Amino acid sequence: MVKYKVGDDKLEFLKNGKSPSKISVSLTVIYIQKMCNSFNKKFLDEAAKAMEENNFEPVPDAKNIEFMSEAVKAAIKGMEANEGGPFGCIIVKDGKIVGHGNNKVTSTNDPTAHAEVTAIRDACKRLNSFQLDGCIVYTSCEPCPMCLGAIYWARPDKVYYGCNQQDATDIGFDDSFIYKEIALPYEKRSIPFEQCARDIALEAFKKWQAKEDKTLY
Repeated sequence: MVKYKVGDDKLEFLKNGKSPSKISVSLTVIYIQKMCNSFNKKFLDEAAKAMEENNFEPVPDAKNIEFMSEAVKAAIKGMEANEGGPFGCIIVKDGKIVGHGNNKVTSTNDPTAHAEVTAIRDACKRLNSFQLDGCIVYTSCEPCPMCLGAIYWARPDKVYYGCNQQDATDIGFDDSFIYKEIALPYEKRSIPFEQCARDIALEAFKKWQAKEDKTLY
């Protein structure tokens, strides 16, 4: 007779010369399955950890590459035309480009004319809407805090970006200090913020609350 012992992580057969029973074989299969599942989980965890440590990036599909390439082309075209920095952005809806933009800060003397902002303006004008419902943003670089805010106000479905903050910092566009400034108390920011005449300013808000034909956004 075959005796067996089942533990949390092992199954031992104590044989006395006879073949295992059907029950013992079934328990062996369960044990093997358990070991395989444990191995697979460990393997996947290790693979995920290695990808994170080595900054491996998921492979984008062909359509995403195509649209990101268009954003990069906008960046290069605008830069070579001396319109501004090397940043480009496009906005896509239903598989079609509905907005183009590139950095135009220096050519328009407009510090807000970043690629994402100009693309949002273009798309909203074409779509005759102040929001980008159902749209996807492709920008050649991770948005700065200003553009991040503009994107949230525009409410697209998703954002894809090419270069990251560090890549931008490496060529002289350091947005990290702005992110740090946001977390500081107003009086400790490099540009001090101070509240003034709140009672007067609230008048506009009160009129907005009372306005019956306002358009919410």
